[in-house]
Amino acid sequence: MPTQQYTQSDVNRLLEPVKKQERRKIRMKALILVGGFGTRLRPLTLSVPKPLVEFANKPMILHQIEALKAVGVTEVVLAINYQPEVMLNFLKEFETKLGIKITCSQETEPLGTAGPLALARDKLVDDSGEPFFVLNSDVISDYPFKEMIEFHKSHGGEASLMVTKVDEPSKYGVVVTEESTGQVERFVEKPKLFVGNKINAGIYLLDPSILDRIQLRPTSIEKEIFPKIAAEKKLYAMVLPGFWMDIGQPRDYITGLRLYLDSLKKKSSPKLASGSHIVGNVLVDETATIGEGCLIGPDVAIGPGCVIESGVRLSRCTVMRGVRVKKHACISSSIIGWHSTVGQWARVENMTILGEDVHVCDEIYSNGGVVLPHKEIKSSILKPEIVM
Repeated sequence: MPTQQYTQSDVNRLLEPVKKQERRKIRMKALILVGGFGTRLRPLTLSVPKPLVEFANKPMILHQIEALKAVGVTEVVLAINYQPEVMLNFLKEFETKLGIKITCSQETEPLGTAGPLALARDKLVDDSGEPFFVLNSDVISDYPFKEMIEFHKSHGGEASLMVTKVDEPSKYGVVVTEESTGQVERFVEKPKLFVGNKINAGIYLLDPSILDRIQLRPTSIEKEIFPKIAAEKKLYAMVLPGFWMDIGQPRDYITGLRLYLDSLKKKSSPKLASGSHIVGNVLVDETATIGEGCLIGPDVAIGPGCVIESGVRLSRCTVMRGVRVKKHACISSSIIGWHSTVGQWARVENMTILGEDVHVCDEIYSNGGVVLPHKEIKSSILKPEIVM
């Protein structure tokens, strides 16, 4: 058979349907509310901005950006007022890998949850008229963006928000909706009497017209903008399927990891580790090494380049890049920051958080110690305290 020779015009002709399809594709944008200093996750945020802290071996914000890319978002704007250059430098490589544009909109003063939309107006609005996503950067979930787009189109309102059901609604602001349509009737802040169990999940899909409602000043989208749209019957709430967690503080970060790993398990994800030394759901980076006689899990993430020596016990914890856990150490319900060391026979538990490059000596006990970066711990921490 003769080999087929294609000219450049043949190639162009063959690719034309693909190019047409690309042109027809909806080009959506998203704004991620990154905000400020990440004080609730210190000492980890003393080393990197909060969205770059790893969660399940991947920077928090990357979970969101990858999910947005998967539904056709082509540009992500980060609303930020702290270290934008660190964020952008880090995200440059992912911009290329994922084929998505990432830009920053920098606040000179905190603008709340609505002000950043006004500030980023020129980046969010184009001639497509397509709605755009707004996300709180602390939220981890299955990100059902595709379903949210369909929901938004189906009701024809101006704004959609995700809500999640909680056991104790009195701790939150509750979103009261019309059950069959999801139309939002009102918001009730920390209700004393039961009015519902749905709370704002920090994920929105908004028509560009909403920007005409927001002035460039510190403004709350939840307290000032959404109630007005709800009063006009143009705000709708979709119940988030699957898990949800705001992982902006250590205890919720650990809970979020459990929910995330459980979600991977339900999807039969090949990412989960297996073996006689694994109990429950565990994530182990391929470059980490685990010694003989260890028991790892449940609900553990072990990062790149970690060395777990023999006889170690890990449960409900995150061990970040470059950590060494020495023989027979035991770590539970804790976060071990980058390049730290936990000594032989040491016991680390009860929401102990080690910052970057912390060295816990052999046979030390830490009960809820929060240790700032570059420290050596030579004596036990018997009750929860901050070690400066």
